[in-house]
Amino acid sequence: MPLFGLYGACSTMGESLSLAAMCVNAGFADNVAAIASSHFASAEKQFRFPLLYGNQRPMSSTWTVTGAGAYLVSNSPVITKCDGDVCRIVDNGYANVIISGITTGKIVDYGVKDSMNMGACMAPAAADLIEANYKDFEVTKGYYDMIITGDLGYTGKEILLTLLKEKGIDISDIYTDCGIEVFDKNEQDTQSGGSGCGCSAIVLDTLVLDKLRKRELKRVLFAPTGALLSQVSFNEGKSIPGIAHGVVLEAV
Repeated sequence: MPLFGLYGACSTMGESLSLAAMCVNAGFADNVAAIASSHFASAEKQFRFPLLYGNQRPMSSTWTVTGAGAYLVSNSPVITKCDGDVCRIVDNGYANVIISGITTGKIVDYGVKDSMNMGACMAPAAADLIEANYKDFEVTKGYYDMIITGDLGYTGKEILLTLLKEKGIDISDIYTDCGIEVFDKNEQDTQSGGSGCGCSAIVLDTLVLDKLRKRELKRVLFAPTGALLSQVSFNEGKSIPGIAHGVVLEAV
């Protein structure tokens, strides 16, 4: 029996939204909170190097975001205000955002072993996910206004675009990454960008949902990415598999 657990490393925001949407759509719940978070100090010392060690970072490295995001997935998308037994719809001028589809990713392992290059570890999984989504939904050019991955960073972005072009898919004009958007590379000296569960969790609201609610975007593929390693596995020289989960968000 397939098991869809709630841990996909930095893809957890997409995974939790997917599970929440399935629960609500199937009638098992009316309201589900999807939550993900990360913290710089805890993640860095666990999966990279002790903070006090002060190691030099390569340009391919990313910085774990300290942040959290919580989203309510509900079967009642409109905002209502109730006075006793009388409820009315509140028109705040913003669009409602719905989850119109999901694409569950699969583990992809290209044999990358460098924990300081998460973009290279996860980009193949993101490419596989986007290709699967395009096939599942019969996507044509112009279908998405934006495709945004979780934390591939600048290094992973280039790998992803190259892999997709080899598959005949060009998303370069609509693509960005949460890890790129969350930091100012030049002002903050953050190498390849941001990472962590909180990275995609906060950018989803502050950038993606904000533009959808304002109707600046119509349809977005949100595809957070995760690197499936432990503090033991990569020290033993094992490769770091990647995974990604896709959530289709639409303004209605």
